Amino acid sequence: MKIMIISGSRAEFHLLKNLIIELKKNKKIKLFFGITGSHLSKFFGYTINEIKNEKIKIDAKMDLGLKYDSRKNIIKYLSKAIDLSSKFINKVRPDLMILLGDRYEIYAAAISAYFNKVPIAHIHGGEKTKGSIDDGIRHSITKFSHVHFVSNKEHLKRVTQLGENTRYIFNTGSLGVEAIKVTKLIPKKILEKELNIKFLSKNIIVTFHPETNKSIRENIKNLKILLKALKLLKDTCIIFTMSNSDSGFNSITKVIKKFIKINKNYYFFKSLGQKKFFSVCKYADMMIGNSSSGIIEMPSFKKATLNVGNRQSGRMKAQSIVDVDFSEKKIIKKIKYIYSNKFKKMYKKLKNPYEKKNSSKLIARILSKINLKDIFIKDFKDYKIK
Repeated sequence: MKIMIISGSRAEFHLLKNLIIELKKNKKIKLFFGITGSHLSKFFGYTINEIKNEKIKIDAKMDLGLKYDSRKNIIKYLSKAIDLSSKFINKVRPDLMILLGDRYEIYAAAISAYFNKVPIAHIHGGEKTKGSIDDGIRHSITKFSHVHFVSNKEHLKRVTQLGENTRYIFNTGSLGVEAIKVTKLIPKKILEKELNIKFLSKNIIVTFHPETNKSIRENIKNLKILLKALKLLKDTCIIFTMSNSDSGFNSITKVIKKFIKINKNYYFFKSLGQKKFFSVCKYADMMIGNSSSGIIEMPSFKKATLNVGNRQSGRMKAQSIVDVDFSEKKIIKKIKYIYSNKFKKMYKKLKNPYEKKNSSKLIARILSKINLKDIFIKDFKDYKIK
């Protein structure tokens, strides 16, 4: 069986990495891997090098020429991604396409696969993020798809609600959470040396993505509120990671870089790579921002996440996730609460709702046994509404 995987971002690749390794072990499967999006952009750290470091063969490089961050340009990138992924599909003619998540590059690959009559296996369907346009993209990919690997029972129910056949919906947990369990983290002193940073008595990792339901101007306004609150913290090391390539990424990066120049103990990284990122998460007291990694992966480190704004609104959350509006006073108040002994006692016993053992092996096992004959033409399953 020929299987194709396309990745468009650093976060997505690091979730897929262990699955790719598992699929390559299977002699019945011939894997083709293509990259696009921010992997091929110097602005985003040229993360193709992270893939090469993992010694994973890249069969196609689909460069979108990421440069500008307006909605108009994002649509152009989407259009180009459809064309390039379609060419890759027609060259390989895979039996199955594996896609993860809800980014526009992945949406483009789903459209290409569907119109080329290639069945799709979708990972992380059924989730909700009301503060971004990703909901519509994610649910659309679900309807394009034929096999579904969801991260928990609630998401399985939601994919079922969308009319998908329960025979092809599997609860396999989060690949990101699994990756934490199998990654050997870097000792603190070595990490400081490799990143040229200095951890202090308090340490925070920050990732701020655009809320794509809002304008660039609104996102910048909210980012500046967050930065004003962070500036009030004393004896704190703050490590910023770069936003994704959604509309407004250029403006966000400029504001953060300017902020770091005039403040001590603040650092900015385009891409840390999975091992260094997980290691920073281990030594940080909390994650602040609106990244899915704060919701899905951070609870497995037994660490808190201050989830700011509405981007991740609707996601299932562990008890360690603290939601807050874009308000300087509220952000400071919640940070103090997270540092309190009362909160620490609570979240040390928490369970991550996205955690399931051996997710990548489970997905690989299911794919190696699945019968793809006549799977492309599917029926909409109607369910009784009570």
